[in-house]
Amino acid sequence: MLPKSAEKVQNTLNELGYELNVIELSDSARTAQEAANALGCSVDQIAKSLIFRGKTSQKPILIITSGSNRVNEKLFKDRIGEKLEKADADFVLEHTGFAIGGIPPIGHKNAITTFIDEDLMQYDEIWAAAGTPNTVFKLSSAVLAEITKGTIVNVK
Repeated sequence: MLPKSAEKVQNTLNELGYELNVIELSDSARTAQEAANALGCSVDQIAKSLIFRGKTSQKPILIITSGSNRVNEKLFKDRIGEKLEKADADFVLEHTGFAIGGIPPIGHKNAITTFIDEDLMQYDEIWAAAGTPNTVFKLSSAVLAEITKGTIVNVK
């Protein structure tokens, strides 16, 4: 039995037609480093789903980045036509249906404009959060791009 949030992610994967399985870890995967340690992979193979807010539009923006990378928010001003702001926990929950620490790349309450870190595209195997701080699922970077319909960009 998966936690309710993780079950929602598993159901979304099933509905999309992918045979990908959400697993529950005994250790926390709240941070990219914790996830990499628990999974025995490189931190670069962790797909961090970060929610930002457009400063003017107040719309959510999802940026999925490689675990060791930091998002250069200034790059996105030109891409989306407005500054990015960090989203607080209430905003994230309202727009995704998930709490910070387990934001998955899919299964959100509403459609969210999505960008994917080009650095993730070099890996055949990556891991993404699945709705809770200790649930994840393995997929390829190509499948990540397909299921999120994200735009692949340089985030650094």
